[in-house]
Amino acid sequence: MSTSIPGLPLHDSQLPPSATPEVRAAVAQVGKRLRENESEIVRYLTSLMTRDIDQLDVDPALVEMLEASVHGNVSTILHVLSNDIPVEHLQPTTAAVEYALRLAQRDVPSNSLVRAYHMGQNEMLRIIFGYVDELDLSKHESLVVMRRISDVVSQYIEWITLYVFQAYEDERRRWIGAEGNVLSSRIHEILRTPDVDTDSFERESGYSLDQHHVAVIMWSADEGSRDLAVLDRAARMMATRLFAEGPPLITAIDRSTAWIWLPLGRSDRVVETSDVAQRVTLPAGVRVALGLNASGIAGFRRSHEQALAAWGLATMPGSLVADVVGFGDRGVAVVSRLARDLEFTRAWVHEVLGSLAEDSPNAAALRETVSVYFATGESHLHTAEKLNLHRNTVKYRVDKAMRDTRTTDRLDLALALTVCEFLGTEVLAQD
Repeated sequence: MSTSIPGLPLHDSQLPPSATPEVRAAVAQVGKRLRENESEIVRYLTSLMTRDIDQLDVDPALVEMLEASVHGNVSTILHVLSNDIPVEHLQPTTAAVEYALRLAQRDVPSNSLVRAYHMGQNEMLRIIFGYVDELDLSKHESLVVMRRISDVVSQYIEWITLYVFQAYEDERRRWIGAEGNVLSSRIHEILRTPDVDTDSFERESGYSLDQHHVAVIMWSADEGSRDLAVLDRAARMMATRLFAEGPPLITAIDRSTAWIWLPLGRSDRVVETSDVAQRVTLPAGVRVALGLNASGIAGFRRSHEQALAAWGLATMPGSLVADVVGFGDRGVAVVSRLARDLEFTRAWVHEVLGSLAEDSPNAAALRETVSVYFATGESHLHTAEKLNLHRNTVKYRVDKAMRDTRTTDRLDLALALTVCEFLGTEVLAQD
């Protein structure tokens, strides 16, 4: 069954009449050669898009969805080239459509989506033409092969871009019109625009910006129980249990995520993650990231930035962060920044920790012991008490760890150990 989009011209996707069987075989050969390097191509394109296109790198979950979308599109293009399939016979990949819907829910501009497709098209053609140059073809045959491949890729990008853009627009209209999301655009405007009409916002939302706020991001990590109504109830319960000055400001960001601000009036009291853990019973699968208490419109924005940083760290693949995490928690502010460049951070951790950066039980025991040793003021006795170990065992582990590390700088060691504690296998080497 083919997918037809109104207004989209259908092209003749057959090879030009002058193409020889050898050229047809060359096109298929290029497709198969590309498939051998498909994983590397997908990673390269994903990295390029997240680096060069605004708002595609703000959320680890979105980056993961982007990679799935890129993989689906690249795989489809290679399938077409390898098997000479007409573009109009294709179905859009589920990952590509879901990614467009998620961008619409997150209010990421549609031009970022369109730009990603055109950037992918240009880079794919550059990579493909490099493979064509490696074939033993005459100049005429190379031109025919390149023209055929360029036509197929261009037709595919034209078709899939129109499809996902329409899906994006439909979802954006539905999402903005949905109950509970009518203030979404105004909230995004407050966060992004320096000069805004705060009086109008306060009249529409009933939420005063001239007070102290604690920003919260609440999300459901359970695929089977994603319900915005559950998050809404949990947010209101949190505001009550944490003694907020009024109802929270809540906006849904996608089907499983809500941005929340707790109004604290003139109070500059600190809201700790321990307060949430002790006073709020969260629904199963629901997690929370907290910003710090801050005042005014600048504080409204800053606390949200902090909550986003904590949330980004918590949602990274392999993250070991607790279900309730705060920007003010030990190490979160620094590690959330280091996590934005995993390749750099992974290399630095290994340069500092040496063999302690291995993903093995022995290395994990040494890392834990040294971390507690630093936290207790380098006391063997207190470390032994906290870990329920003999003091001599602690001393042996600390001495061994210090021999295995590549630096004696206590600050670097403590930070590298904290990175491992939060990011786990993302920065560790397999034993």
